Amino acid sequence: MHTDRPSRVLTLAPMPPEKCAYALARYSRSPDSIRESLAWVREHDSRRFLEHFYFQYGHSSIADLGHVALCFEGISELAAIEVEDEPLWDGQAKSSRYQDFSKMGFVTPPELSGEDAERYQRAGQALLAAYNKVHAAVAAHLEEKHPRPEEMKPDAYRRNIQARAFDVARYLLFLGVPTNVGQITSIRTLEKQIRRLKASEFAEVRELGAEAAAACAAPPSCVWEEQCSAEPVAPTLAQWVDEDSYLAQSRRELRQWAEAYLPPPAGIELEAVDLLKPSETAADLAATLLYPECNRPFRELYELARSWSPARRREVIELAARGRTNRDELLRGFRSGLYAFDIVMDIGAYRDLHRHRRCQQFRQAFTSELGYETPAAIGEAGLSEFYQAALREALQAQRSLPQPAAQYLLPFAARSRFLFKMDFAEVEYICRVRTGVKGHFSYRQVAWKMKEKLEQLEPELAGLIEATPPWVEDPLRR
Repeated sequence: MHTDRPSRVLTLAPMPPEKCAYALARYSRSPDSIRESLAWVREHDSRRFLEHFYFQYGHSSIADLGHVALCFEGISELAAIEVEDEPLWDGQAKSSRYQDFSKMGFVTPPELSGEDAERYQRAGQALLAAYNKVHAAVAAHLEEKHPRPEEMKPDAYRRNIQARAFDVARYLLFLGVPTNVGQITSIRTLEKQIRRLKASEFAEVRELGAEAAAACAAPPSCVWEEQCSAEPVAPTLAQWVDEDSYLAQSRRELRQWAEAYLPPPAGIELEAVDLLKPSETAADLAATLLYPECNRPFRELYELARSWSPARRREVIELAARGRTNRDELLRGFRSGLYAFDIVMDIGAYRDLHRHRRCQQFRQAFTSELGYETPAAIGEAGLSEFYQAALREALQAQRSLPQPAAQYLLPFAARSRFLFKMDFAEVEYICRVRTGVKGHFSYRQVAWKMKEKLEQLEPELAGLIEATPPWVEDPLRR
């Protein structure tokens, strides 16, 4: 519609994150236009404003108004999982489907030295050699099984075959292989992330937290235009960010409580995907808080918590809440979801499903105790004995290493336990998107089982979910 009225929508050119937060915060707190607010910010100190209103007075929403682009290069897959484990997070990591990871070496955790480091490095080199062999053999097998359609260009066919072969070979990658992660987050999310990283049990992750804070205090490493390079990225954040001691203390005390008071495992036989709809809030909360700090299925923990007295449940809940300062949010375990999916799956599948942010996710320590997955294509390509021998040797070496660094040597094939809590909208989204024929066969199986479990629990709602069965395939699509 034509009008002579000036536009009511104004755009802002990219600004240093803290300057942007200051400008928009002042804009909301004064009658001035945005142009007048920007002029004000040019003449005044954003650090002093943020120190007072964000860090000292707790006006946290101010820090949502400035965003920082940050890249983590050459970090381990284990560290990448820790970096990405942030609910309000936007970013991507290097894909195992489109790149050859055998050419990149691997990260040796700082905790390992001497014979432990040598054992780890030998096992890592052997896994990458096996990864190469499996990829070549599976690619040849797929070419024979799925000849190129006449209408498909040779380059597109080759890329699709290579990608599908990498889908199989990735089971021999391990948590120590390097990756890159690019993210864009608000200053508030970045502060939480750095504090959480600094509280990690892994030395590499703690180092990354310190390096991220230092990077925020310096001018940007990469610039679009040279005149933009002098301003530090987020200097006030770097000055105030510290270790999340509440998180570290709570994890430690919950783990100690679980070791001291949980009875011997019940040995319940459960399917790989188990679904609960908890009806008792306090029992649900206590079970969720304990879940990441032990190796029990969620159903077992929930039934235990239901059998406890209110005083015993309150003991767990209060343990998880104490030690919190005004800057600390309650642990993620205090957040709820209508449906609780307890999933045993391979690490590779988890790396893909971990991207879903509209749910609460909890993971137990990565382990070799739940076995490993073997893709069907391994047997079809005549690689079963070779694949199993490669994993046996790797897991034998892994079990000889000290914890927690031993987790770096776990192959993506290894199964671990993960809890996803969500509402119906997220169940529908995951089942619809992650069962598509373009997806990896491992998480397609998980998403299909999630749909089947929901059908059993909520037959009236399950009809709203349009999902593709895993036996429907199109290997030449990606």
